[in-house]
Amino acid sequence: MIENGRQVVAAFDFDVTITTRDTFLPFLTTAFGGNAVAMKLFCLAPEAAKVALGLSNRDHFKERLVRSLFMGQSVERLRGVGREHAAEILRWVRPAARERIDWHKGRGDRLVMVSASLDLYLEPTAAALGFDDLLCTSPSANHLVFDGGLAGKNCRGPEKVSRLRNLLGNLADFEIYAYGDSAGDRELLEKADHAYFRVFEPNLSQSR
Repeated sequence: MIENGRQVVAAFDFDVTITTRDTFLPFLTTAFGGNAVAMKLFCLAPEAAKVALGLSNRDHFKERLVRSLFMGQSVERLRGVGREHAAEILRWVRPAARERIDWHKGRGDRLVMVSASLDLYLEPTAAALGFDDLLCTSPSANHLVFDGGLAGKNCRGPEKVSRLRNLLGNLADFEIYAYGDSAGDRELLEKADHAYFRVFEPNLSQSR
């Protein structure tokens, strides 16, 4: 749709904005087992403490967690787990969020999912929900196995705006609707012409 002489783009965060819960840790538990994930988190407790004290950040913590779990893992296996997880995730979608997605789709707006979650399960999820583009975090692979790194940065905070700009070009050329629920969406919301924070959560709806 054209609005104010510009194409409309609707950018949605995913975890807790569209869904009722986090999707990252449940995927890790399904893929690697609860005991293995708990052990890795226990080993990374000192890093988590640094994050809490402001001496490190969530991006660095996530990179270390991904490295410890994904190194040497089969790409084919984890993509299969991702597809199964996506089917489960679709049951966690907030009805109000789905209605808003469908509203934008019905108007002909360009739908972009912008999330720090992983492409392994977001690709099938975004396709099922009717999104046109997906910008998210991707574990990096060497041939048929993951190498423990990330392909680019964790898609959170300023990186969300950077990814959207790389996709669209000059953001001022678009009428942007943005939906988010956390501090990791702040920069994205600040760039939007229509910014909605926790708008789909019962009793917490507000826009700015």
